[in-house]
Amino acid sequence: MYYPSNDIDEAFDSYVKKGGMAGSYLYKTEEDARQYVNGIYRTTITKDIVRKFKIENEDLLIMIGNYLMDNVGNQTSIRNVASKLTSGTYKTNDKTVGAYMNYFCRSFLFYPIRRYDIKGKRYLESDKKYYLSDLAFRFSEIGTKNADYGHLYENIVAIELLRRGYEVYIGKLYEKEVDFVAIKEGEKVYIQVSDDISREDTFKREVSSLLSIKDAYPKLLIARTKHEESQHEGIRIIDIARWLSDSQK
Repeated sequence: MYYPSNDIDEAFDSYVKKGGMAGSYLYKTEEDARQYVNGIYRTTITKDIVRKFKIENEDLLIMIGNYLMDNVGNQTSIRNVASKLTSGTYKTNDKTVGAYMNYFCRSFLFYPIRRYDIKGKRYLESDKKYYLSDLAFRFSEIGTKNADYGHLYENIVAIELLRRGYEVYIGKLYEKEVDFVAIKEGEKVYIQVSDDISREDTFKREVSSLLSIKDAYPKLLIARTKHEESQHEGIRIIDIARWLSDSQK
């Protein structure tokens, strides 16, 4: 991760807002950087999706992309996306929406993450989550208004885990959810992500899913603590900026 500042916390805050698109930090103003990134995003859509797959309704494609950006970290079904968009400006259907979402993933703008039943040890196909390859694209398209930072942190962790070579899944354990089950070379890591665990009730909620898992694989809570790493009942608790800065962890 490139730091525009020597202060890791200041650099991370900038990264969450502006993403990590190469070249964007060379621009002196935020608006110039935003236009630069948006140009990359729109060019990718035109060359890798519209022309390649002969898309006739580019406006609908852009709307689907914006919807996915606004819902990173939420379970997303094709039917729900089609329903949301049909109730708005455009009429569409599940087949078209499913195809367009697939095109976004094939162009590596979004990464779909499947769900994994931890107890049943099986993969679930319904209601994937879609994570954006770089939050810079979200910033350039829809800005940061009403941003759910917990979900943005999830997006950052998901993409970083993929970069580190993990298979990544959303964990399901009875009625609880574990943000990520990360697998590499036969070993698993269970990961929960949060923006703020300073409140006791929030902390208990975040660790409860991890404590419900009874196997011996490592468990990790990644949050915005701004402190050094600590532990709670075997769960490693680490600040997200510091986790990102150490590619070996």
